[in-house]
Amino acid sequence: MAHLAAFPKCFLDDIIVHKSMTLFDWIEKASQLGVNGLEIHHLFFKGKGNSFIDDVKGMCVEYHLAIPMMCFSPDFTHPDQKKRYEELEKQKRAIDLTMKLGGQFCRTLSGQNRPGLERKTAVHWCVEMIREAVAYAEDKGVILNIENHYKDGYWEYPEFALRSEIFLEIIEQIDSPFFGINFDPSNTIVAGEDPIELLQKIKSRVVTMHASDRYLAGGTIDDLRKFERDPIHDYARSIQHGVIGKGLNDYDAIFRILKDAGFNGWISIEDGMNGMEELHQSADFLKGKIRQHFGA
Repeated sequence: MAHLAAFPKCFLDDIIVHKSMTLFDWIEKASQLGVNGLEIHHLFFKGKGNSFIDDVKGMCVEYHLAIPMMCFSPDFTHPDQKKRYEELEKQKRAIDLTMKLGGQFCRTLSGQNRPGLERKTAVHWCVEMIREAVAYAEDKGVILNIENHYKDGYWEYPEFALRSEIFLEIIEQIDSPFFGINFDPSNTIVAGEDPIELLQKIKSRVVTMHASDRYLAGGTIDDLRKFERDPIHDYARSIQHGVIGKGLNDYDAIFRILKDAGFNGWISIEDGMNGMEELHQSADFLKGKIRQHFGA
């Protein structure tokens, strides 16, 4: 049975940057979605102590919400080796935080696709750092889950491993029961690729999923390749967030593949960019599809 979590993608800046919303405000909003748990961002806890962690855990217990997933974005492609090891230490602290919160999964990434990166060298850096992070996670009983990502909101450049060929090259070199994949079908669309094709290649290693949707007015995934892209950030300007189930992703096909592969992990909602009403619609859609494909 898959489980549904929610992630406050729409409120990240409000909580982290502007401080106009507290994490406790978000937990209360999320409790009304009918989900089983929350995906938490590591920056929610920046400068906070153990008492804050305890308060967050206590409120989640009160609302019957698990805290299974931690969102973290290490930058393992920095050309300065010292900087890469600093990122590794940050990843370890995120793993520690995951453990303190009672979580199971801590996200990892490749890093930023800086101009001039040599592919073979950057892949080596990523594999080296992630292997060390996995060894640390194993000692803490946490699973590191790498996402086929587009771009962290606080980064300058997009993901080095946005293209599936680079993503696959990295994951194929890391073999551990404490390493898996956080599959995001929408990021595959942003890359101009087919999420079903990628999922078929990685389905046995998917341990968690980000559920979101993208749409083009009257367009398809094939049409996406024809649109002008941002020359720096490589994002198709015309692609939009939308209610999950109304965009380009085929969730029936995605969930059938995951179910057949034996998936029984967490699916985290990444929506609400246009308000809580859309987030409620997305949650209701996903709850229905989880019942349909994975059972009650």
